[in-house]
Amino acid sequence: MRLYTRHRKKVLFLGTAFFLMFVILIVRLSYLMIFQSEYYLERAQDLHERERNIKAARGNILDTNGVVLATNKTVCTISVIHSQIQDEDAVVKMLVDELELDEAKVRKRVQKVSAIERIATNIEKEKGDAIRSYDYPGVKVDEDYKRYYPFGNLASKVLGFTGSDNQGILGLEAKYDASLAGAKGQILTTTDAWGIELKGVKENRQEPKAGNNLYISMDYNIQKYAQQLAERVKEEKQAKHVSMMVMNPQNGDILAMVNVPEYDLNQPYVVTDAQKALLGEEGADLPKMEQLNRMWRNFCINDTYEPGSVFKMVTATAAVETKSVSLEEHFTCPGYAVVADRRIRCHKTTGHGTQTFAETVANSCNPAFIEWGRRVGTERFYQYMGKLGLLQRTGIDLAGEASTIIHKQEKVGEVELATMSFGQSFQITPLQMIRAAAAIVNGGNLVTPHFAVKMESPDGNEINEMEYSIQSGVIEPETSETMRGILKQVVETGGGHKAYIEGFSIGGKTATSQKLPRSSHKYIASFVGFAPAEHPKVMAMCLIDEPQGVYYGGTIAAPVVKELFENILPYLEIYKEKE
Repeated sequence: MRLYTRHRKKVLFLGTAFFLMFVILIVRLSYLMIFQSEYYLERAQDLHERERNIKAARGNILDTNGVVLATNKTVCTISVIHSQIQDEDAVVKMLVDELELDEAKVRKRVQKVSAIERIATNIEKEKGDAIRSYDYPGVKVDEDYKRYYPFGNLASKVLGFTGSDNQGILGLEAKYDASLAGAKGQILTTTDAWGIELKGVKENRQEPKAGNNLYISMDYNIQKYAQQLAERVKEEKQAKHVSMMVMNPQNGDILAMVNVPEYDLNQPYVVTDAQKALLGEEGADLPKMEQLNRMWRNFCINDTYEPGSVFKMVTATAAVETKSVSLEEHFTCPGYAVVADRRIRCHKTTGHGTQTFAETVANSCNPAFIEWGRRVGTERFYQYMGKLGLLQRTGIDLAGEASTIIHKQEKVGEVELATMSFGQSFQITPLQMIRAAAAIVNGGNLVTPHFAVKMESPDGNEINEMEYSIQSGVIEPETSETMRGILKQVVETGGGHKAYIEGFSIGGKTATSQKLPRSSHKYIASFVGFAPAEHPKVMAMCLIDEPQGVYYGGTIAAPVVKELFENILPYLEIYKEKE
């Protein structure tokens, strides 16, 4: 009886335990089926679905006339799914033959057990179609897009390029990547538990959304001609770089920006022969990435330089506006000026003799500008540099804009002010200089240089038109009018006479900047010109870095702008003045 009772208790205990376990399982199962059903359904779908991305068509970049500067080319991505391959050797042989790849590397990827293994990307569509025609199980050919630049190296340092994932890397491609990129699509394929696609089950496609199109102020015809000019000048003068900019001084639209040598946008990771020559033997030992970074640099905005005599238009503007000098005043140049304990010579060592204020600008007389700068004074000198945008970045819609390198105002002594007055002992970017020049001659308005004009959807509907700030009244209109007249005289009778074009009204200023260290005897020759002088519609700047032989801006840079103007002024509907 005692034994029976003991067994009965055990049975009761076990029964109770099994019952509780059953209840717990029921509760747990109910919880999973009711409260966690969506989660596990999603997990099951993930297990039986294979996802492949479809690249979106990136938006085009077009010039002001609708010429396509950056577009897309259909390419293919070749992948394999190990579990679906039926004849491994045949697949390997076909891929090696068609793609001209290393057999060992292809076989390693084909044999890899994974959901999907990528063999090659950016394959020409014709080649992708050929691989698709074999109809081998487990070999996938997906079409997507590769960025394509129809004009190769045209405006390479402005447009920039994209990476393998079509993401913008440099230039406008990077700046407006979010709008140009679009949205990726997806292909969802149903598989069994072993990853093999189920036949007869339709693929679920989510189509990509194309990116928006970007219209810019650049004019293909002007850009192309300016680039051809720059390439010719670089070769003739055996220069390090040649840069050119063409801008509408009234609103900041940049019509052209050239930085020779340019590089091939369709092969941005290939160091060009021109860049190798520029780097020389020492540069060849630099890491590949450093060589590329130097090749991609945009001198107009990424680098600073001493502007030299072209800056004298800033000093002259400050002197006129502050009434530190009158137009009737005369100055006698003996060929040098003594400042503190320094003797600073004029480029004309015999001196210019007695000159009017306008003639000191036309003759680019250093001693005269030392005097004008002294009269303006350090505080007002910095004030006008700030007003003309020379103490801050321009705000151009390109990344990597450099900043001004200049003395702190409180540390500027007599010598520093003297040298700054004629464009030495501080550094700015070429873009800052042309922007300041534009404000001086356009009536006194500081514009924001820019490329982007408007964004349109793929179907042609305008999304937004870009707006840029213009600071009006940075100098008085009367001062601007006076400076236009003086700078016109520079071209007609002064150092910029080689930019003169019969029948056209042109103003401008030359410069010959000595690079640091001074002992290297290396120079940057430059010229800024605008037309028509009375109401400027176009402004151009040419910089020739380290020219061999003659290096004076008035001699070698002014003629380049003259030739540019001879060709683009009629194109821009700026014609000869009627007699």
